[in-house]
Amino acid sequence: VAGELRKMTAFIRQEALEKSNEIMMKADEEFAIEKSKLARQETAAIDSSYEKKFKQASMSQQITRSTVANKTRLRVLSARQELLDDLFEKARAKLDSYTKDKAKYEDICKNLILEGLYALNESKLQIRAKKADYDIVKKAIEEAEKEYKSKVEKDISVTINESDPLPEGFAGGVFIVGTGGKIDINNTFEERLRLLETDALPSIRVTLFGDNQNRRFHD
Repeated sequence: VAGELRKMTAFIRQEALEKSNEIMMKADEEFAIEKSKLARQETAAIDSSYEKKFKQASMSQQITRSTVANKTRLRVLSARQELLDDLFEKARAKLDSYTKDKAKYEDICKNLILEGLYALNESKLQIRAKKADYDIVKKAIEEAEKEYKSKVEKDISVTINESDPLPEGFAGGVFIVGTGGKIDINNTFEERLRLLETDALPSIRVTLFGDNQNRRFHD
């Protein structure tokens, strides 16, 4: 009986050990699976968090780069505009110098008057000028009338409207008045410079700053 009892005890112990080993192996296997699952989940969470932070950092960098680029562009545009304003201001300050050479100024006035004669194409016109320029403008009118008559082959009478002179603040040039005072052409130095600022500004920009690489269409 004792021998049978020992055998049964050994059998039960062996079976228990085998069952224990089996449970341990299964537990290790489940642990490894759960560990791998948790590792994958945490890795995915870290990757997702990193990707989100990377996108945020990338977007923040793009915004910063765009902000800096815009500020730089605005400073460049502001500096360019200041340069252009200074350029035209200096040109405006030099307008008076073109009246000092009487012969040259007379020729300029003749051409300014002629431009008005051709544009208005009337038989009688009046000229508005500064009182200080009357002598020069009268000579310019005579030359303009001769050239107009020879080119157009029409008589024309041009007189100075001495009752309505230009203010002495004008640098130079004339107004050509036609149609009984209803139409006039402003050919003063100030007006010609203003037109130059508008019409010639694109070419001046190209001369000073080069072609705009971002411009897709050109006149």
